[in-house]
Amino acid sequence: MKRTLCGRAVNAVGLGCMNLSWAYGDPPPHNDKVRLINEALDLGYDHLDTANIYGFGKNEELLAEAVMHRRSEFLLASKTGIIVDGPKRGIDCSPQAIAESLDASLKRLGTDHIDLFYMHRFDPKVPIAESVGAMVRAIEAGKIGAYGVSEWSSAHIREAHAVHPMAAVQTEYSLWTRNVELGVLDTTRELEIALVAFSPVARGALGGELKDPQLLGEKDLRRSHPRFSKDNWPKNLELIETFDALAATAGLKPAQLALAWLLGQGDHVHAIPGTTNLDHLRENFRAAGLVFAPETLEEAARLINQETVHGHRYPEVMRGTIDTEDFG
Repeated sequence: MKRTLCGRAVNAVGLGCMNLSWAYGDPPPHNDKVRLINEALDLGYDHLDTANIYGFGKNEELLAEAVMHRRSEFLLASKTGIIVDGPKRGIDCSPQAIAESLDASLKRLGTDHIDLFYMHRFDPKVPIAESVGAMVRAIEAGKIGAYGVSEWSSAHIREAHAVHPMAAVQTEYSLWTRNVELGVLDTTRELEIALVAFSPVARGALGGELKDPQLLGEKDLRRSHPRFSKDNWPKNLELIETFDALAATAGLKPAQLALAWLLGQGDHVHAIPGTTNLDHLRENFRAAGLVFAPETLEEAARLINQETVHGHRYPEVMRGTIDTEDFG
């Protein structure tokens, strides 16, 4: 299944590379990471998504080593805007910061061109026209092919798009995170902007294997997320087990059902699930080509949604950095 991104046809399921370096427990051995990314290209993945913040540059360096010799085979996306300096964390989408961050990403990636460069978060301190202006100058210089934004609200997407058309909006979207349905989904459809969904398998919750978040590694970010807490997880697990049974009845892996539902929400919707498992890599990619009974997808949506899931998608400390509309 091919869909348009940055003016080119790519597979609807791309690869989110973050967890190969950061955030979800201990990363796999280095050689396994290199093998997985190359296996992805061999399978037909042609959209790889990274960011300067993933592993503090290590993820971009990994892609440079692993697959930059195959640069013509994939659309490359990276991001800028989140700043981590020791204990300090913030957002900087000033023109100078964007320009400096872009040059650093290009150097780490070992390339002179990034196809899609996102502002990772909305920066309320900088006028949107100034941030977009920096992106336009990067396009004119040939350093990037197009720009996008991540976790922005509908109003700010419209304002930026009016300055210069954006190619993509990246945001969390899955059966259990539906915030984009408050406006961003319709806005991107109307403006013909691709919607790239991260965490489409609900941060692994709908992957068919996670049963006890307390067994996750100490550095795994899900340990701090409300939906995986001791209070909320047992209630969510009841929903998940019913969802897993629904997938099994349809002859599917849970992740495939989750991805199929997501891709059914619009022809402009893309998914970038991440994985460190080769079997999951293959299963996720096949999800775009599977045919499902509409009743199965409808039942999945009825079972897992913003009203049935317990807990907010982000811990309190992170909510202030998110511009996307919220259910409250």
